[in-house]
Amino acid sequence: MVDFGGWDMPVQYSGILDEHNAVRNAVGLFDVSHMGEIEIRGPEAAKLTDFATTNAVAKLNLGQAHYSGLLYDHGGFVDDILVHKVADDHFFLCVNASNQDKDYDHICSLNRFDCTVENNGARYAQLAIQGPRAQATLQKLTPVDLDTIKYYWFTDGEVAGTAARIAHTGYTG
Repeated sequence: MVDFGGWDMPVQYSGILDEHNAVRNAVGLFDVSHMGEIEIRGPEAAKLTDFATTNAVAKLNLGQAHYSGLLYDHGGFVDDILVHKVADDHFFLCVNASNQDKDYDHICSLNRFDCTVENNGARYAQLAIQGPRAQATLQKLTPVDLDTIKYYWFTDGEVAGTAARIAHTGYTG
């Protein structure tokens, strides 16, 4: 176990090579609940999300996500993030664990729009399932047809009877 942004994070169990091979050849499950979740909601949520991030959120369809960045005024990166379009007035941002408070403060400082910004990391647990058997393994735990979730898309459903946002990003988040 190591300290990671104030979280106790398991780095390895049986050994890093065994775990690497398991994920490359089968499936691995990673608890990444330390990641941050910021939600932007309201009539002008798209305007703030578009203003705060580098990619045009207007290009996103409902249920689609894209990789983006938060930038300082001088053009340097605050953080790299994933933006999920939950609704026309609701965007879900997955941010790096050690940056979630900084990201939240930055987005709030830009909010001149009719919307709210919520730092909701404490409300979510996040699991990343990876490897060639990931989909088959997860499919056993959800009634959602995982074949219908395209790359960089997501859906809300249930996993093991618990409400879940199921994303197919190939990237933690």
